Amino acid sequence: MNNRFMQKFIEIAGRIGSQRHLVAIRDGFVAIMPLVIVGSLAILVNNFPAFGDFKFVEWMNGIFGDGNWQQVGGSIWNGTFAILGLLIAFSIAYNLAKSYSVDGLSAGLISAAAYIMLVPWTGDGGLNAAWMGTQGLFVAIILALILTELFRILVNSKFTIKMPEGVPEGVARSFTALIPATLILILVGLFQALMAVFAEVSVFEVIFTAIQKPLQGLGNTLPAAIIIAFVNHILWFFGLHGTNIIGSVIEPIYLPLIEKNLDLFQGGMSAFDVPYVVTKPFLDSFVFMGGSGTTIALLIAIFIVIRNEQKHPYREVAKLSAPAGLFNINEPVIFGLPIVLNPVMLIPFILVPVTLTIISYVALATGIVPKTVAILPWTTPPILSGYLVTGGSWRGIALQIVNLTVAVLLYIPFVLAGARTLKQRMEGK
Repeated sequence: MNNRFMQKFIEIAGRIGSQRHLVAIRDGFVAIMPLVIVGSLAILVNNFPAFGDFKFVEWMNGIFGDGNWQQVGGSIWNGTFAILGLLIAFSIAYNLAKSYSVDGLSAGLISAAAYIMLVPWTGDGGLNAAWMGTQGLFVAIILALILTELFRILVNSKFTIKMPEGVPEGVARSFTALIPATLILILVGLFQALMAVFAEVSVFEVIFTAIQKPLQGLGNTLPAAIIIAFVNHILWFFGLHGTNIIGSVIEPIYLPLIEKNLDLFQGGMSAFDVPYVVTKPFLDSFVFMGGSGTTIALLIAIFIVIRNEQKHPYREVAKLSAPAGLFNINEPVIFGLPIVLNPVMLIPFILVPVTLTIISYVALATGIVPKTVAILPWTTPPILSGYLVTGGSWRGIALQIVNLTVAVLLYIPFVLAGARTLKQRMEGK
């Protein structure tokens, strides 16, 4: 019965993880992540904290003039976070079309063009920039999925222009997409006109109010963070890539939250005062240290418990896994120890991240530690990541040290039990 349930769970989770549209959303966000990180780091540099008497911002102002050097970071922001919705509209459509083996570039361009068509105008005749960024993410996702499905249907129908052989491939693709693109953009234009006449409100405002804003409010709660930590690790326990599977769900919710924190931090607000506690960097930096399961603490626990047996399997796996673990790459220990389908490690593998989620949430929500105001590469080692994501605060480092200490203490009894079980099995008892 248990085996049957396990097999069914793995099968269902695997199907969800490989579902075409969820994969396209996940890959769409992954594709723009370098831009997000660059934009985040640019604002962090623009507002870098002082080191004692050395004030970085004042020092830079003395060299380049007040605020002049910060225009570089501001321009990077404008090319990344400020147009995030537009980038996602293109990226998701591109990835979904490629999964169908149709022209991804044309699908992405059509989706981006349609997105621009739907952005409301300001009173002075320009596009409302507020909807070009993270506030428009859900519109971008929905639009990219719907229009790419429509594009796929039209491209595979009679509504295309077929060019003769010998015509360059790029030209042939353009003519193939011409009629589908025309029909799709006409439909989008009609939809926009109907919304303006009858609803007198943009689709951005409707979706943001009805879907995105409530989900973001829910996502910033401790129960939501605990559920994410639990689901991520139960999937990993069964050998499924939990981070990838839930990524397509949590990225649209948590990216706008860190963007808002970052925007306010850029405007001069303290990292203590920005509004959102639970963000993707919150989980990456304070919960998933060393990777899912806070496995860097597991490695430390192994080195503490198994000191004298140099050839012990646990210690050998830990030695091989430690260099990668410092950069949050933990597949060697997850599959090498293993943690996957190992009942001894199931409890700490789930208990540790859930416990650290609670500790970290309380620390940030009560103002003991600043909230997160930067997005870093996921390979950024602990200690450095704690300092940077909190806007350059030693309290971020302190919280990571506390969390690692708690995690090590929680892992030690289970390392002892696992090592004892392994020894008995090896001795044939």
